[in-house]
Parts: sequence; C-alpha cells; structure tokens
Amino acid sequence: MVSIPSLVNFISRTMSSNKDKSYGKDDDARKVVEAMAKEAKKNEMLLSSSGIVKSDKSNNFSCVFTKKGQKGFNQDCLIVWEEFGCQEDIILCGVFDGHGPWGHFVSKRVRKMLPKFLLFNWQENLAEKSLDLSFKMETDMNLHEYDIWKQSYIKTFAAIDQDLKRHTGIDSFQSGTTALTVIKQGEYLIIANVGDSRAVLATTSENGTLTPIQLTTDLKPNLPNEAERIMESNGRVFCMEDEPGVYRVWMPNGKSPGLAISRAFGDYCVKDFGLISVPDVTQRKLTTMDQFVILATDGVWDVISNQVAVKIVASTPNREKAADRLVKCARHEWISKRKGIAIDDISVICLFFHSLPSHQVP
Repeated sequence: MVSIPSLVNFISRTMSSNKDKSYGKDDDARKVVEAMAKEAKKNEMLLSSSGIVKSDKSNNFSCVFTKKGQKGFNQDCLIVWEEFGCQEDIILCGVFDGHGPWGHFVSKRVRKMLPKFLLFNWQENLAEKSLDLSFKMETDMNLHEYDIWKQSYIKTFAAIDQDLKRHTGIDSFQSGTTALTVIKQGEYLIIANVGDSRAVLATTSENGTLTPIQLTTDLKPNLPNEAERIMESNGRVFCMEDEPGVYRVWMPNGKSPGLAISRAFGDYCVKDFGLISVPDVTQRKLTTMDQFVILATDGVWDVISNQVAVKIVASTPNREKAADRLVKCARHEWISKRKGIAIDDISVICLFFHSLPSHQVP
C-alpha cells in the first residue's frame, strides 16, 4: 500500500497545535486538509490560476492557462496540487466548467471542496483497508489501491453534490459544473470525470511519432447508457432544430434547462430526470513512452481535435507556454470556424511526466 509517514507527521503536528481546542473527528481532519492546502500554496505546490507548478521531488511539470470567453464571467476554473496530501509521488489536476446563471460560483465551490473531501475520504479508506493483508501480488495491490481511489471519488462526488444542494449562498437549481480530475500516483493515472471536459494522453508510437489517446468519455446525453438512464427517469433527450447534433437533457415537459451533458454537479431541476453526479473513474498505467497529458474544458475540444492538441503542445518550444499556446490556438479556431458564435471559456492543464525525448511531431 501507499506509505503515508509524511501525511501522518503533518496531521500530528497540526493536531498538537490545536490540543487546547475541541473539535469533532471530521472537523479535525478537514482542518488538517485545509492546513495542507495553505502550506502547499505557500510553497508554490498548489495553483488555482494560470501559471506553472514544478516539484523538486518529482519529475512532474505542469503548466496551466485559463481565458475568459465572450459570455460574461469566466465559469471555468482549475487546480494543480503537487505533493497532494503531503505525498511526494502524488499530484492532483482538475478542470471545472460551470454553466447557468450561477455557474462560476458552482465551479469555484466544487474546486474548493473536492481536494478536501477527496483527501479526507482517501485517508479514511486507506486506513480501513490497509489492514487487509490478503493482497500479496503486485497486480492485486494495484487493483486494491485503484479501488480505494475509486470508492473515495464516488463518496466525494456524492458529498459535494449534497454540499451544493444545502448551500444557501449558491443557487444550483439551474446551474452546475462539470469536473474532470486526474490523480498521478507514481506510474498510475486515476481519472474521474463528470461532464464533457476531456483528458488526452500523448504517447510515443513505435515509429517515433506522438499519438493521442483519449482517456475520458465525453458524457453526452445521447450515449446509449446515458440516454437509457435519462429516459428511464422520465427525462427526455433530443436536439433543437437550430442545433442539429447537439443532444440535451430535458425535463418531461421538454422545457428548460436543456443540458448538453448527462452528468454534472448541481442542476437539481433535472436530478430527478436522469442527470447524475456519479463520476466515471478509470485507471491507466503509464510507460516510458507516455509523455504528457492534456486536461481541458470543452472550449478546446469543440474546435480542436485530440491529434492537433497534442501537436500544439509537443511543438511548443517552451513547455511553460504550452497551455497558453493551446488556449490561444483554440480561440483562433473559434473565430475562424464558429463565426457569429460567442467564444467559450477555455482552460488547459498540461502535465508533463519527464523530459521530452526527441521525436517526430505528426
């Protein structure tokens, strides 16, 4: 299992500083996570705006860029947390794309709560299951660790959706957000997705060219499993005449909100009609051929293919500018391909695993 001495030491130090105070168990743990986040930000290991993150203790390098579109507030937000939970081999990356009148508040709230809830639940699951000594083989150990992350994610997303529902300062009835996060733990990626942001891995093929591998599914209402769940819940899935090919979730009466995604936080007006916030959680083992992963909101993927996105990032001379360049290219494509349509908010995280070898860019 994962070793957690640094995490335990951090908790011990934080708890001892509060020894004269009386908190509940959950309050204590969440306060520790908040202290971790504050410490990480102070040490430039946590980023929630455009910039870069580089840890001296890992080979990871992240560049981040977000740009407001032409629809008002920037409803996108993101996070990169290197040495997540005081673990040198773990990094958390996430992009969140809000929608609706309160979308920018919803996405920021989810960004704030997700790392805290996830780390808290992961610690609990880790403690509960680390006593199970039946996992002897490496494969079993990896599946065991993946299962801990998966269950932690499912519990976290459910708790966040309830947090939003109870939040008196944010109206999430007809507003919500997507959420795409990637945990890199050693040589493994654990991906959790709700909505239509996308993660694309760039890997070197046998002939030396970079090839994109899409790690997530765009969770749209017309996907067979998604559509079946929605219709079984008396929701409707159809396109508007002026939006051919854009399938949306509708209430039984066919009226608003008409969401173009099948999973999201918030949007309680259609939560009884098939919309869910349960994440699609997957795992991928990295190899030495894998170079970087791109996390981006749909403002990129609506106008740029996986192949082109990988090419743009790989051909950027200065890796610190890779996310910035991909955002600018996407905005250019919006202008040229979607004339008369307001440019969407666009956010990108590029997570590089190690120094890029020489290769041909397709």
